Amino acid sequence: MKSGRLNLNQLIKAETYWSDAIAEEVKNEFPEREIYTTAAGISPSGIVHFGNFRDVITSYAVCESLKKLGLKSRCIFSWDNFDRLRKIPSNVDKSFQKYIGMPLSKVPSPIPGFSSYAEYFQAPFEKAMMELGIKLEYIDQTKEYESGRYDEIIFLALQKRKEIAKILLSFMSDKGKQDGNIDEKEYIENYYPISVYSRFTGKDIVKVLDYDGKSSITYECIETGKTETVDLTKERIAKLAWKIDWPMRWQEEGVVFEPAGHDHASPGGSYDVAEKIAIEVFHNRPPLFLEYKFVGIVGLGSKMSGSKGNAISPAELLEIYEPAILKWLYLKKRPDQAFSLAFDSEIYRQYDEFDREAGGCAFELANTLNYKNPIPFKQAVALGQITQWDKSKVTELIKDLKENYDPESIRQRLPKARAWLEKHNANELIKLNDAPNSEYAKILPDNSREHVRKLREELEKKHESIEDLENLVYEIPKKPGLSDKENSPLQKEFFKHVYNLLIGRDSGPRLSTFLWAVPREKVLNLLDI
Repeated sequence: MKSGRLNLNQLIKAETYWSDAIAEEVKNEFPEREIYTTAAGISPSGIVHFGNFRDVITSYAVCESLKKLGLKSRCIFSWDNFDRLRKIPSNVDKSFQKYIGMPLSKVPSPIPGFSSYAEYFQAPFEKAMMELGIKLEYIDQTKEYESGRYDEIIFLALQKRKEIAKILLSFMSDKGKQDGNIDEKEYIENYYPISVYSRFTGKDIVKVLDYDGKSSITYECIETGKTETVDLTKERIAKLAWKIDWPMRWQEEGVVFEPAGHDHASPGGSYDVAEKIAIEVFHNRPPLFLEYKFVGIVGLGSKMSGSKGNAISPAELLEIYEPAILKWLYLKKRPDQAFSLAFDSEIYRQYDEFDREAGGCAFELANTLNYKNPIPFKQAVALGQITQWDKSKVTELIKDLKENYDPESIRQRLPKARAWLEKHNANELIKLNDAPNSEYAKILPDNSREHVRKLREELEKKHESIEDLENLVYEIPKKPGLSDKENSPLQKEFFKHVYNLLIGRDSGPRLSTFLWAVPREKVLNLLDI
């Protein structure tokens, strides 16, 4: 049986979209399936981050391409919440170390409102998938194990434990065996393909001593020193080790395609081991498999990690990216190509590129809004902060600029522009001073002070239109008898003083527009020198 690993360079023909090419291969390799299942999954041990999202959207895209071929398909997502808690992320209290070794679904939530530690991390991810319009069939692995669904295949693995041990040894290097102090005969004799959650402590810190060949095991709880024999059809406290669990689920769910990152895809890694176990132990055809590459982040600096608690989740990405754009960024690149998401000004280019996109499979799969003339993200940032995020004033400004941006795009993008600016690019933030800049006012020349006072007096009057304010700010510093060119430096100097008194900078947005947009009372207070 040939390997299920896919090579997109060999698979994709000219003009063929990557998920369509994979779907065609799936159809050819798994003909006449009643339902075609693509799969993804994660252990909810910490924040489910943007790298994990590539797992989901790759599988989802292939599922959608299978539907285009007229095939009944589903995309499943396994919550591996029957996995043990291995370590405590930095955003979880250190007191949770006492739960290490327990199933994630049995550990309490770090905060009230969730049924468990697992659900605490699962819930925001599922909410983000809803916002993205990605429909997944979620599978709770704790429920599946405890329901008895996997009993027979667990017993099969136990009965073939020595065969599995030999397969695992075949993937170990001589150095690895030497470093692990592994004696092959002893390893095969004592190997059991399960972890067991002690009924005394709830933790998997146990040693399996015996299996009766049917449904009972004997184990020793290391922490308490107690030993007991249990019938696993009555006490479902056993879980298959990952490299056996994975191919077991391929068989149980009928998986035809599943992607994974480099940690599972490396030669001799999880996929290669699981593939061999699927064929030789479970006598099942493994799914087609694709390694996806790294997704980076620019504009944040430090490296992120879900286990450290500082990873960026899809929910956080949706604070700055529209759902369609976020999906498109993942879909337009082949999974075997790396790319980066942006928290800096690179996001301007990404939004602009999406807005220029006229079609294509990635665009059609991602886009649900189809704006007629969307406001550029950079424009949303600029106009938003000028007006202090007042949507009605932004709309007025746009009319004044004689632009006809789609109103829905304005509604959608203003909050994301604000989050991008205030949370991640505060150094570019234009904000009115909290109090008068008295230190700066002290150094103003007399004539400049008079100009500022004149501006304040005029602003106490009407001056409600941008045009009126434009004439005012250029007129105040002008000297009679001088040409426009000669007056220009005087006007620039005046603008500099006003900007410093208002926002603490030498320059800023167009002054007339800014004075029109911001609250007049605040301006009068800051110019009171």
